[in-house]
Amino acid sequence: MPGKTKRLFDLGKRIPDRKIEEQIKEMGFSLIAGVDEAGRGPLAGPVVAAAVILPDWIRKRSKLWQVRDSKKLRPEQREELFNLIFKEAVAVGAGEADAQEIDQINIFQATLLAMERAVKSLSVAPDFCLVDGIRRIEAVPSRAVKKGDLICLSIAAASIIAKVTRDRLMLEFDRIYPGYDFAGNKGYGTEAHLKALSELGPCGIHRRSFEPVRACSGRPRACLLSKAESQERKLKWK
Repeated sequence: MPGKTKRLFDLGKRIPDRKIEEQIKEMGFSLIAGVDEAGRGPLAGPVVAAAVILPDWIRKRSKLWQVRDSKKLRPEQREELFNLIFKEAVAVGAGEADAQEIDQINIFQATLLAMERAVKSLSVAPDFCLVDGIRRIEAVPSRAVKKGDLICLSIAAASIIAKVTRDRLMLEFDRIYPGYDFAGNKGYGTEAHLKALSELGPCGIHRRSFEPVRACSGRPRACLLSKAESQERKLKWK
């Protein structure tokens, strides 16, 4: 019975639904946007946020019910759902904060800024926003939802828009700044990326306030160390 057991286990997993949206609607709000971001951790590129207002009614067999946290999907699944969300959502918006802004105000504040820009870019203004994480935004009435991309359908939809949008941006940056493999690593600190940093130095989209980038700017040979060695030695060069 292993197949049946696995199927029952899968059915028991929590998947994104509309329960939180319905709770907010009972409070008198009607247009509810889910908001999420992609790219807080990379060493290069912008942090990108998205806002999605889903329709009040979603037909039973709609593939929108297949929306999941972007991290749970394969790239081809994200691309398919990205197109579907744009087709069926009431409104979709995206916003970003670039590397320079991240360096100026820190990644946490830059993420909130990108989220506010995503909400403001919506063609239809929302009455309320459900924001993934532990901090709400100030642009409109909002609520922070911890692990929202796992349990809230509109937030999960926003996670897909943010992820695909950012991945496409990094493909473009790979053409502008060859040598760092931004197409493959999306700006994250892989061993190959750190080695490229040590050899080429930071480029125009590197986050210079992030320690590995700052270390490479000051003493490039240090970045030839493996990621594990760098973490162990906790390099603090300026």
